[in-house]
Amino acid sequence: MSEERTRAGRRGRAMRKRAREAALQDVGKVIRSGIEVDLYRPLGTHEIERIHEAALTVLERVGMGDAIPILYELAANKGCEITEEGRIKFPRALVEDVIAGACRSFVFHGREPEHDLEISGSRVHFGTAGAAVSVPDFGTGRYRPSTLHDIYDFGRLVDRLPNLAWYSRTVVPAEIEDWTAMDLNMAYATAASTTKAIGVSFNEAGNVAPVVEMFDMMLGGEGRFSRRPFCKVHSTAIVPPLKFAPENSEVNVAAARNGMPVNLIIAAQAGATSPASLAGTLVQTTAEALGGLVLINLVRPGHPVIFSNWPFTSDLRTGAFSGGGPEEALLNAGAAQIANWYGLPSGVAAGMTDSKVPDNQAGYEKAITNLLVGMSGANFVYESAGMQGALLGCSYEALAIDNEMMGNILRVLRGIEVTEDTLSVPVIEQAVAGPGHFLGHEQTLNLMQTEYLFPELGDRNTPAVWEEDGSRDIFQRAHERVREILSTHYPQTIAPEADARIRERFDIHLSPEDMRPECARW
Repeated sequence: MSEERTRAGRRGRAMRKRAREAALQDVGKVIRSGIEVDLYRPLGTHEIERIHEAALTVLERVGMGDAIPILYELAANKGCEITEEGRIKFPRALVEDVIAGACRSFVFHGREPEHDLEISGSRVHFGTAGAAVSVPDFGTGRYRPSTLHDIYDFGRLVDRLPNLAWYSRTVVPAEIEDWTAMDLNMAYATAASTTKAIGVSFNEAGNVAPVVEMFDMMLGGEGRFSRRPFCKVHSTAIVPPLKFAPENSEVNVAAARNGMPVNLIIAAQAGATSPASLAGTLVQTTAEALGGLVLINLVRPGHPVIFSNWPFTSDLRTGAFSGGGPEEALLNAGAAQIANWYGLPSGVAAGMTDSKVPDNQAGYEKAITNLLVGMSGANFVYESAGMQGALLGCSYEALAIDNEMMGNILRVLRGIEVTEDTLSVPVIEQAVAGPGHFLGHEQTLNLMQTEYLFPELGDRNTPAVWEEDGSRDIFQRAHERVREILSTHYPQTIAPEADARIRERFDIHLSPEDMRPECARW
């Protein structure tokens, strides 16, 4: 094949790809976030009931320790027994009353209404989360400490990845030691990076109100955030087994009082901080999640709380956390089932590969856990993209690859629509009586734009065409795509006047120059 014909072939393929993408934009999306799903049930209804009853027994007989003063006071007023060791034993009736009166659904707002998420039933949304301490350097691939710039850059990338519904920071800024500076700057960098809904975390409860003040300033005035709360707090308020984390409990209370939805995270580790039996871990973590739910609802009844039971697993050969095994999928799918049985907004974790790079191991571990958890009907699937090294690292290229994987999963969750039109009897008749195939039929042309998902990073070419294109693998294509986005996409999510006022009020570490295309990082 001549060099001229090769170049012509490449141009033709590129033109066809652009035409197909334009058609998809015109007609509509093949996939969408928020599909209602109930396809995978590792637990039967009777088994859920048994886990629920066992969890109530644990709360009534063992109780929760290390509560904060306001919870001791409110619990005593509700008839809870407080032991000499300071453990609160919750009566079954109180826990069931709290479940009955808890928030059932809410809108998790984006900065732009197009990104609003309806949190109800078994509607599934995939997004990010994590507290990784390292990032594979984009230039060398070697792991380095994560920074505040990474929080901002990961958010800008998520802003352009359509299958990730919200952005919660995936890494921590290792260079910031002061907790107040860390809380404020993580919140600023996260909000500045995207108009999607976001999640943040706090080291100190006293930093919640200043961050809400900052968000009000971003939205144009006092009280604006409470009208459209676009941020939830991520808080691990329980130290397993069965103790409250006092600092994070205070954060949850402060968030509730400031109108910020609470992502109440339970992160026991089977075989280490919860029983090795999967059912036993679900009993303990369900009890812990219910204890946290009681805490927030006694302080502010009906406040939006995400029942985020994230049961983790151990590699029992070493005792170390393992995020990619099949047990992780089973546990978190079961946790989603239990939350849906209660009728509460649910959050679980998936996609936490143990691999250190986006390789075959990462692919199968992420695909199995994300797919099965999504099929269980979890409202929020956290950690679903970018994370690797058992949550110790987050990769830019992996984030882009995982976004494409989420597209495939969302397409599976959408299922098969059976209507008079899709049954296609007249179409079959026309093809048999006519050309003997369906390639040029109007239905085929229409459905390729609405029924079929085409990869952007995945390769479907023949080996010969693949070699002509440089024999690039998916990591190389993702690397190029990430560079393309991050060298150009600097969204202005904060009006310049508001940003100036924020910088006068708070010590913001990201400079305006860090947030412009001429920035040298990319």
